Amino acid sequence: MPSEFDLIVIGAGPGGYVCAFRAAQLGLKVALVEKRATLGGTCLNVGCIPSKALLSSSEHYVFARQHAADHGVKLGSIELDLATLLKKKDAVVAKLTGGVAQLAKARKITVVTGAASFVSAGTMAIGDQKLTAKNIVIATGSAPVELPFLKFDGQTVVSSDDAIAFDSVPKKLVVVGGGVIGVELGSVWSRLGSDVTVVEFLPSIIATYDADIVRNFTRLIQKQGMKIEVGAKVTGFAKGVLTAARASEKLSIPADKVLVAVGRRPFTDGLALDRAGVQLDDKKRIKVDNHLRTSAPGVWAIGDVVAGPMLAHKAEEDGVAVAEWIAGKAGHVNWDLVPAIVYTDPEVASVGLGEDAAKAAGIAVNVGKFNFAANGRAIAADATDGYVKIVADAKTDKILGAQILGRGAGELISEVVTHMEYGGSAEDLARTIHAHPTMSEAVKEAALAVSKSALHAL
Repeated sequence: MPSEFDLIVIGAGPGGYVCAFRAAQLGLKVALVEKRATLGGTCLNVGCIPSKALLSSSEHYVFARQHAADHGVKLGSIELDLATLLKKKDAVVAKLTGGVAQLAKARKITVVTGAASFVSAGTMAIGDQKLTAKNIVIATGSAPVELPFLKFDGQTVVSSDDAIAFDSVPKKLVVVGGGVIGVELGSVWSRLGSDVTVVEFLPSIIATYDADIVRNFTRLIQKQGMKIEVGAKVTGFAKGVLTAARASEKLSIPADKVLVAVGRRPFTDGLALDRAGVQLDDKKRIKVDNHLRTSAPGVWAIGDVVAGPMLAHKAEEDGVAVAEWIAGKAGHVNWDLVPAIVYTDPEVASVGLGEDAAKAAGIAVNVGKFNFAANGRAIAADATDGYVKIVADAKTDKILGAQILGRGAGELISEVVTHMEYGGSAEDLARTIHAHPTMSEAVKEAALAVSKSALHAL
C-alpha cells in the first residue's frame, strides 16, 4: 500500500466519502480512512438510512392496520414480524454501504480501515501504518450526547444507535429530547405498538420551527398516540421509572426503555489534534475559516465537527467544496440555504428564515400559506394534514424562507431552495408551472398567497 497521498480523508461518512470521491474525480491521489468495517459513517450505518427504512416500514404497517380498508383493500389478520422488518432495514444499509465501497474502488481510492490519529500536521497513524499527505480533511462526524445521570447501557438507557435495533417492541418507551431524532424514532416505535412519551426540556418539541408549525405538528403526532411532555427537566431513572420536574409539578413516567436523544457532539476522540496544532472552539468544535481550513496548515475540517447544522447533506457540500479548493477550483457552499427535515408522517421541512425569526430580527415580511386540505392530490392520497408557508421580504418580494408541514415535505422543500439559490422572488415561484394534480401545487399556491393571489383559497 502506498503511504504518500495528495489527500487523506479521515472518516467515511457522507462528508468524508463525498470529499474523497470529488477529489479523485479532480485527479488527486486519495486515501479514505474509516474505523468501521463498512463505509458510510453514522448516516448510512446507524443514522439517516436505517431510521428512514424503519420509518417507511412502520408507515406501511399503520396503513395496513388503519387505512387500507378505506381504500377498498381488505386484509386478513395483520401481525408485526419485527425480525423481518429489521432484516429489511439491514438489507437497505448493506446495499448502500456496499455501493459506496464499490464507488470508492472504481475511483481508485485507497481505503484504510482503522482509527486514525495525527502524528503531525501532514502525517496520520492508523495502527502500525503511517500515511502522509499535503492535505488532510477531518470528517469524523458526531456522536450522541450522553447525560451524566442517564448513562448509556445499550439495553435500558440507549442512544439512537441502539434504538434502531430493539429486538422487541418496548411496552413503554420514554424519549428524552424532542428534537428530530427523538420524534422520528419515537414515531417508529409508537406506530409499531409502543406506548411512547417524549420528554422535552424546552417549551416545545422541534423548537427551531415556527410556533404555528410546531403547534400543528404536536397536535398531529399526539393524535397518532404519542404523548408529549414539554418544559420538563429529567431528574433521573430508577426501577423502571423516569422522573422529571416541571415548575412545581413532579412527573413519574414508567419506562421499559429510555432513549436519550438530546443532541449530538462533534466526535474528535483519539485524533490527537494537538499534535497537528488543530484548535477547538468553546463547544469542542474544530475552528475553521470560511474555506473550512483549520489552524494547522494543510488540515481542513468538514461536517459535524465544525460549526453549523449537523446534517449529512451539509457535510456533503462541505466535502465537495474542500476537494475543489484543494484542487485549485472554485468551490462554493451556501450555508444559509441548508434545508432541514423531520421525517415523521407528516414531515416537517424548512429552509432559510422562518416567520418568527424574521419578525424577531425586525425584518418586514409577507407570508403566504396554503393548506393541503385544498389540494386535489392530497385529498386523493389522504394527505390533507398540514400546509406550506412561504416567507418573503415585504419590500423586494425575495423569498427569505419556507416551512412545510405535510406528506413529502422533505421533497417539496427542494424547489424552494432552488428558487432561493438564485435570489428568486415569491412571484418567480408562483409563476413557475406546476403539474396538476400534484402536492407541489400547494407550494405554488403558497407563493401566490404572499401577494394575496392564491387561486384555490379565499
